[in-house]
Amino acid sequence: MDADRLNFLAQIAAWYYEEDLDQEAIAGRISRSRSMVSRLLDEARHAGLVEFRVHYPLRTDPQLERRLCDTFDLKEAIVLAAPPDDNDTLLRRLGELAARSVQQVLHPGIVIGVGWGTGVHAVVRAMPSWPVPDAIVVQLIGAVGYGDPLVDGAELARWLAQKLSATYRYLSAPLLVEDEKVAQSLLRQRSIADTLELATHAEIVLVGIGTVKSSLSSLKRAGYLSEAELAGLEEAGVVGDFLSRQYDCRGHLADVSHNRRVVGLSDLSSLRAVPRVMAIAGNLVKAPAILGALRGRFFNVLVTDALAAAEVLALEQRDRRG
Repeated sequence: MDADRLNFLAQIAAWYYEEDLDQEAIAGRISRSRSMVSRLLDEARHAGLVEFRVHYPLRTDPQLERRLCDTFDLKEAIVLAAPPDDNDTLLRRLGELAARSVQQVLHPGIVIGVGWGTGVHAVVRAMPSWPVPDAIVVQLIGAVGYGDPLVDGAELARWLAQKLSATYRYLSAPLLVEDEKVAQSLLRQRSIADTLELATHAEIVLVGIGTVKSSLSSLKRAGYLSEAELAGLEEAGVVGDFLSRQYDCRGHLADVSHNRRVVGLSDLSSLRAVPRVMAIAGNLVKAPAILGALRGRFFNVLVTDALAAAEVLALEQRDRRG
């Protein structure tokens, strides 16, 4: 959408939401119908020019937070108490909790790494417009290119940078390619290598945790994995993916072709030098994937819900006993 159109839509939205003009009055100003004004307001919302936020009183569970930190040596755990049954609502509330935490560490010149998926989308969506001078947002993994563009790393990096009035660095490559040699060739390209190098200097990284359960698999939704392929990965012992790298219940990267065809940050251990690697993942179904990622020490800050947290701790305790 060009700048003139965006400015026009922003003016319509400002008259309606900031100056309290009704749609009839706006229609008179622009010589259009009232129904046209309604459509223009919808367009302004879809273009990201208008944001609505309900400040829901979010309660956390300090006991579960302490147990997660003690058990897995986390820097911080944020656990939503009494999570809703609806997964979309759950994600929105986790995103709000995570966004509040992110705001506390923002400062001029900060470098922020961004993964992809519904968890990261929830955080970026919840972030208010908060200008941070000289901040840089860095995309950690290639673009989805199709499926749901809202959860794409490139779009999320751009959106977050817009909210922070920051610059952003993106990876001009797909998330997953067909051939391992192609992936290696892309990773050697200077622009991609430089962007991923910058990511290792981030002070905070936002990532989601994927699952092989098809109902919540972002890779399936994006068209990269089929039901049969997910089932095959699960049979091979895979429980989840982190930055699209498949891993098992012990947090070991799986020896599968998929992992060698991902274009993105390949050395997950490099993230251990990042002060805050925040994983956003909820839902009881994701408990095995969260546990595997915790055991792999892929992150040091977890934002989850009470049901998932309790199940993760129960699985860990059961494994230690058995």
